[in-house]
Amino acid sequence: MTWEIILVFLIILGVILLFAFEIFPIDKISFCIIAVLLLTGLVSPEEAVSGFSNKAVITILCLMILAIGLEENGAISWLAKGLKVLKNWPVVLAMLAVMLIAGSISAFVSSTAVVIVFIKIVAELKEKYQLPPGKLLLPISFASILGGSCTLMGTSTNLLVNNISSRYTGEKLGFFEFSLMGITFLGISVGIIALFYRFLPKDAKGLSDKYDLDRYLMTLTVDPESSLIGKELGDSFMFKESGITILRLTRNRMDQQIHKNLQIKSGDVLLLHCSLENLQWMRGEGYFEEDVDHLDDLENKSDYPIKKVGSKKDKAEEEEKTDVLLELILLPGSRFIGRTLEQLRRMIVPRAIPLAVNKRKKLTNLKNRLYQNNKEFTRLRVGDRLLIQTDASYVPNFENSNNLAVLNQFEGRPPSSSYKRNLSIIILIGTIIMAATGIFEVMTSVITGTLAMLLFKCVELNHIYEKINWQIIFLLAGMIPLGIAMTNAEADAWITKELLQFMDGQKPMVNIGILFLTTMLLSGVVSNNATAIIMAPIGISLANGLALDPKPFILAVMFAANFSFFTPLGYQTNALIFSMGIYKFKHFAIIGGVISVVLWIVGTLLLSSML
Repeated sequence: MTWEIILVFLIILGVILLFAFEIFPIDKISFCIIAVLLLTGLVSPEEAVSGFSNKAVITILCLMILAIGLEENGAISWLAKGLKVLKNWPVVLAMLAVMLIAGSISAFVSSTAVVIVFIKIVAELKEKYQLPPGKLLLPISFASILGGSCTLMGTSTNLLVNNISSRYTGEKLGFFEFSLMGITFLGISVGIIALFYRFLPKDAKGLSDKYDLDRYLMTLTVDPESSLIGKELGDSFMFKESGITILRLTRNRMDQQIHKNLQIKSGDVLLLHCSLENLQWMRGEGYFEEDVDHLDDLENKSDYPIKKVGSKKDKAEEEEKTDVLLELILLPGSRFIGRTLEQLRRMIVPRAIPLAVNKRKKLTNLKNRLYQNNKEFTRLRVGDRLLIQTDASYVPNFENSNNLAVLNQFEGRPPSSSYKRNLSIIILIGTIIMAATGIFEVMTSVITGTLAMLLFKCVELNHIYEKINWQIIFLLAGMIPLGIAMTNAEADAWITKELLQFMDGQKPMVNIGILFLTTMLLSGVVSNNATAIIMAPIGISLANGLALDPKPFILAVMFAANFSFFTPLGYQTNALIFSMGIYKFKHFAIIGGVISVVLWIVGTLLLSSML
């Protein structure tokens, strides 16, 4: 063993420890890898930065952009909206249904984006239909991982392994080449979770707080051109949408009794309790006049001229504005304390409209607390969060205020239309068809799909820069040179030689099983992408040394690197739901451990049958 091989192993060990104990952020670890490899002379400068131009990295970046376009235009939420029918299903059947749906979508869309959307959907199912999130979220995460293993573009791991296979063997994986095997793994895992679902927790404490699902109070006036006019409350989206609660309806300064047969009229003033997502959607649809005060004639009394916004006829003009939404928290001493939203309109800077307030204390039994004549309901207190619509140029005024703190800034643009939602889905389907039929290779297909998203304005570049998970990109850019360093130092050849001696005389099934198990164990503490980059060249070298077809060894690494179920560390979706406080490590160790063992055995049998 040469000193270069020892040095590479020491670097790999250090990387594993940094990942496992989260000593530094992922992107910082990646820069450390690049710098250390350069300083030790294990790679050339060109090789050190080759990860940024790697085909797999560019493909993954484009897939992220496609996923952002789908999410921003509501395509993923729309595809999963049918889940609300699960309210009448037994919990175990509802769990199986969401697993199959999440797995199917994740075969073509980023599993992380799918899980984030399902977190919001499950929260609504919990709130309105009392379906326990603890019974659904871990199965959804596992299903998204398994679904992503069914197609070439399902996960970044698949693309990386395919890129390594092409570089080392000259052969590429087909788009659906391993789909049948992936579907088999998904079906087996669904069955196992169905058997063990009783061990999943019911408590979902902290779900709303951790994922911005808390609600705002807002007063809205029905626009004269609104399509709501003439409808009964029970037929309106406000009654049907679980994210909106009607607290009060005022007509001609008189509060009306809330019931589903009450007909909506022009000028009706509604006090609503809703999520930020629904608030932005209603603003864009032109149902309401947001800044009309039902207690005071603001156009006559305000210090600043107020223009009605949100109506359909003003949409074109509003799109030209650079409005943003600011979430402010009221600190002690603020001059807004004790004021209502209506009074706040006179006190605030020009072109700044208070839209809603999030009360500091949790509101309970909202449907029974209508506050028919209680103006204290919307009076501001210390710790309340205020949502303001203002021009981007006025943001510094709030940031420099002594008694206000800016918590978040959101783009003030209305949600995309159904046209863009449908167009985003068509672009995705077209991308899949191009890649699956071989018209173009995967990278060319996803670049073409990304270009279509940009040209048709389904997604804007400034939003892409904000939403791309750059940590993953830098992780890949740092790990790819590490794989090159292993080859330069002949470390992979040394490992292969030692493994060949150990495996000498063993059956091919045993060799596949050892590679599968080693890769799976490593992926439990290191990211699946890093595991694939380290293990794929070793798997190929093993196959060549044993004079066997490398394809089963390549697939063994690909599947095993994805199947990190027994800890919440190796895969991003597992870490995401683990951080919510619903699950404990034991849920992954027990349920994920059983799945891992079964898939290891089944995977070994299926892959060895290919030899």
